[in-house]
Amino acid sequence: MKNRRNKVLAGALLLDLALGDPPNRYHPVAWMGNAIAFAQRRAPEHGVLGQLASGALITVTGVTTAAVLGRLLDRVVARLPGPIGWLVEAGLLKTMFSIRRLATAAEEVESALGTNDLPEARRLVGWHLVSRDTAALDAAQVAAATIESVAENASDGVVAPLLYYALGGLPAVLAYRFVNTGDAMLGYRDDAHEWLGKAPARVDDLANLLPARLTAALLVSAAALAGEDAGEGWRAWRRDAGETDSPNAGHPMSAMAGALGVELEKAGYYRLGAGQRLPTAKDIGRAARLLWWSSGLAAGLVILLMRQESNKPGPRSVADIASDCEMT
Repeated sequence: MKNRRNKVLAGALLLDLALGDPPNRYHPVAWMGNAIAFAQRRAPEHGVLGQLASGALITVTGVTTAAVLGRLLDRVVARLPGPIGWLVEAGLLKTMFSIRRLATAAEEVESALGTNDLPEARRLVGWHLVSRDTAALDAAQVAAATIESVAENASDGVVAPLLYYALGGLPAVLAYRFVNTGDAMLGYRDDAHEWLGKAPARVDDLANLLPARLTAALLVSAAALAGEDAGEGWRAWRRDAGETDSPNAGHPMSAMAGALGVELEKAGYYRLGAGQRLPTAKDIGRAARLLWWSSGLAAGLVILLMRQESNKPGPRSVADIASDCEMT
């Protein structure tokens, strides 16, 4: 089991590096999004209790379905002959995280800013990375939004899926991705989503408590390896992690801000690394390098975790107990 899980993880990482993400029509996370959108259209548009109950029902039903489907897939891939089983599982796991796509999206924004094409940079960051209105952002704000998204998605889109796979295999990682997708689609503080998105947002907060803090620690460690300022990354993390409304997003974002020596601000909401210089296009490339380094560290940590789990003694069978009795 240990060697198989390691092969699955290695295969998934290689697929991500080589191929990136499949088209949405073949992507399980896109299917989850379609299911959530279908349920949202049938949820009540008014009434606190009705919307709250609908959001909770969407979350519970979706998480349960995802976990059951993951368990069924576990059984299917275990019965496939030779290496086919772990290769199929690697393909499934790859769709649960994305390093290459995140880095590429950031680099596209960096390229647009580098050629002083601010309108294109605004379009790209709004299309790929953030949900906020980007029309009035200046170059530094576009760079900041990109770096923030790289840091936050390092947790949600890389570390958390790998961690949940290590802890519970396909059932756990599929359930996590449904929770995270539900929050991304419904967890807004506006009139249409305030109560409908309450349950998805709170469950997502809970699911990301450990991954967000682990990601911050990995970014600080990555900074030391990549020649960035690990000490300031640590200090900014400890000082500014609580500045965001989210209990989790501030952890990786503040660590990233400190490591890069830049100020990340979302006007009216937070300032991370306050007093440091404003970010530029080049800082986006530095953030992408920290993403790659921290992802590698996360993969190594997951391998160690799976090794520890596989070395734990399992429950003893009746035959083992009987054999011990005969020996005595």
